Amino acid sequence: MSENNNGIFDARQLGLPKMLILGIQHTFAMFGATVLVPLLTGLDVATTLLMAGLGTLVFHLCTKGQVPVFLGSSFAFLGGYAAVAPMIDGAPNVEKLPYAAGGVFCAGLVYVAFSAFIKVFGAKKVMRFFPPVVTGPIIIAIGLILAPSAINNCATNWTVAIIALATIIICNIWGKGMIKIVPIIIGIIVAYIAALALGEVSFEAVAAESRIFAFANITMMKFDVSAIITIMPIALATVMEHIGDVSAISATTGRNYIANPGLHRTLLGDGIATSFSAAFGGPANTTYGENTGVLALTGVYDPRVIRIAACTSILLSCLPKFSALVNTIPASIIGGVSLILYGRISAIGVRNVVENQVDFTVSRNLIIAAVILVSALGFNSIGGITFHVAGAPITLSGLALAAIAGIVLNAILPGNDYEFNAPDTGSQSINFKV
Repeated sequence: MSENNNGIFDARQLGLPKMLILGIQHTFAMFGATVLVPLLTGLDVATTLLMAGLGTLVFHLCTKGQVPVFLGSSFAFLGGYAAVAPMIDGAPNVEKLPYAAGGVFCAGLVYVAFSAFIKVFGAKKVMRFFPPVVTGPIIIAIGLILAPSAINNCATNWTVAIIALATIIICNIWGKGMIKIVPIIIGIIVAYIAALALGEVSFEAVAAESRIFAFANITMMKFDVSAIITIMPIALATVMEHIGDVSAISATTGRNYIANPGLHRTLLGDGIATSFSAAFGGPANTTYGENTGVLALTGVYDPRVIRIAACTSILLSCLPKFSALVNTIPASIIGGVSLILYGRISAIGVRNVVENQVDFTVSRNLIIAAVILVSALGFNSIGGITFHVAGAPITLSGLALAAIAGIVLNAILPGNDYEFNAPDTGSQSINFKV
């Protein structure tokens, strides 16, 4: 039996039926959050599920099949989608979405670049330019920029929105076991039942969908300089999020994945998966805390189980009626979920700053954070800044301007003493605090 004091690393000893059940459980753990991204951005639900599954398999290929990680849709990039391809009266912005995908593709390449730099120069030298005083406020700004969208969706039916919000809070605070792990999907189900009772749901699209099995829609990405500059800087924050997630998974399993197979490999896998997804019309991928919670709950850490979950996600993407049913979820439910979700994005940024003990009595730190927050929110309110290069218009969003300002200020202001405390890469196991 291949196990330590905390869990099982070879689930084959449990038998195939149990492995399948465990894999399906991981699929549903990520499901609520993953399908929420296309509902908020206008992306296709089936394509999102397909790319989550394929992206996870790509990640496992890059990490030698050693890390029990599922890649779902990243919420961090919602601000980028909102800036480049905002929804039009609740309908997808078909014209602009491919350009947003092009920006996300380039953001994935940022992961690849970080991977290469860390491999060559080491994590400490590279991460010194991206301390929590920069990445924390950027994450905070992402959530605050998205806040009006959540309120607008809630306003379509506040009763349903509050039911969704209350259910999520109750499940997350007082829930036990899987109820605590998947509060979003439970909140959507309970609010959906309420919306049905209030006559807020229409099944016309589901009834009109006659196909039983079909491949997901593929939309090829397009490139626009403004979209690229707007979305790429978000990767600076999500790289830090990735490192935190891999550290948390290492803490959960008791194995140091930052050392072996290495942080450069996990970043490479995440980056390639994100670029691959965006190239064909899917969202950015990211490691999922929900699935880390399932690992802790079950004590089964075998990456094979995660690959079963990935295959399940791919299968679900091929069921058109299932995607049509997901699309019947009212905007009010999305608003209720988003109300807490967008707030949690900003709260994660606050936690990033607090856990890394950023001292705001130091003037340089206060200046950097202040400029990032005001630039992100202020310039976003006026649509960013547009200028011309060689006759071509380029628009920098508030988020892009904030990221650039923060990185430059951190580089030029004296007193940058931040050191990235990576685990000893010569060690095979390490204790993390989470």
